[in-house]
Amino acid sequence: MVKKKKTTKVKRKPLVIKIIIAFCLIIFITLGVSAYFIYQKLYVSNVNLGYKNSIYIYIPTGSNFNEVKKIIYEKGIIKNKSSFEWLAEKKNYIHNVKPGKYKLKTNMSNNEIINMLRAGIQEPVNLVFNNIRTKEQLASKISQLIETDSVSLLKVMKDDQFLNQYNLSAKNVMALFIPDTYSIFWNTSAKQFVDRMYKEYKKFWTNDRKEKAKNMHLSPVEISVLASIVQQETIKPDEMSRVAGVYINRLNKGMLLQADPTVIFAAGNFTIKRVLNKHLEIDSPYNTYKYAGLPPGPICLPFPSTIDKVLDFEKHDYIFFCAKEDFSGYHNFAKTGAQHSQNAHKYQNALNKRNIKK
Repeated sequence: MVKKKKTTKVKRKPLVIKIIIAFCLIIFITLGVSAYFIYQKLYVSNVNLGYKNSIYIYIPTGSNFNEVKKIIYEKGIIKNKSSFEWLAEKKNYIHNVKPGKYKLKTNMSNNEIINMLRAGIQEPVNLVFNNIRTKEQLASKISQLIETDSVSLLKVMKDDQFLNQYNLSAKNVMALFIPDTYSIFWNTSAKQFVDRMYKEYKKFWTNDRKEKAKNMHLSPVEISVLASIVQQETIKPDEMSRVAGVYINRLNKGMLLQADPTVIFAAGNFTIKRVLNKHLEIDSPYNTYKYAGLPPGPICLPFPSTIDKVLDFEKHDYIFFCAKEDFSGYHNFAKTGAQHSQNAHKYQNALNKRNIKK
């Protein structure tokens, strides 16, 4: 007998299973594509700075998202604007704009940009000011470095009611500003700036410095005023303590300070090289040829080193000093009026020889 071969029937998968598998496959592909595009929007570089490594953008106080877009887009650095705006909306940055100075680096992703802007992680400004004579000059200098304008700065520096909290006035507020390099945020307001400088002022005036000032029977503000005069009198650091000693002697004797730099300040003309009799007649509390004691405020912003030179003034018997006739920047010092007259005569002759008349 011939045995019949058994035949096995191949069971086909039901159509519904095939549909489910196909559907799952489509979903998987769709999710993969979506994840890819989301990844692109989040983490792929969206900043092109060309040959630069970084640039800064400045977002003014009160800006909205549309203004932020304009600021950034004008730089021409965002490669995909729609993805940037999409993420800004998803992360609710459009309602959380923070002002400031921000650093955009080459190859930054949307996620990095939005996180930085939303958190307000801004770059500080290095605030440097020196060789300043007036409040107007200071306000102009500072307004070039931070957001606030010179008008706002001048307003608070002339506001006695506001300055009273610091035991200062519009007359002596310049004593508050000690030349140095300070790290500060660009969007600092005028009042915030003054408050920050007051904190730096308190740091500078240590107990040791305050004790030295007290022993001189002068306040920190008065020391700054005297230091400003010394700084304008001599450019030689090794002579400042001696010059300071002369003025301390005059103050202790009740003499007029008769400091030429204060007369120049009163005249408001800082190009004057030779103080004449007409200048001595200027009616101003800064004219120390007419008014006794220290002027009401500093005539410049003295350096910290100059203030320390004044605090460590040289004790001597000199009452007078006059610029040396060799124009070295140093001075001849005298204990008597007769000695001083001889020194002054030599210097005046030297001026005449150089035809320096004003």
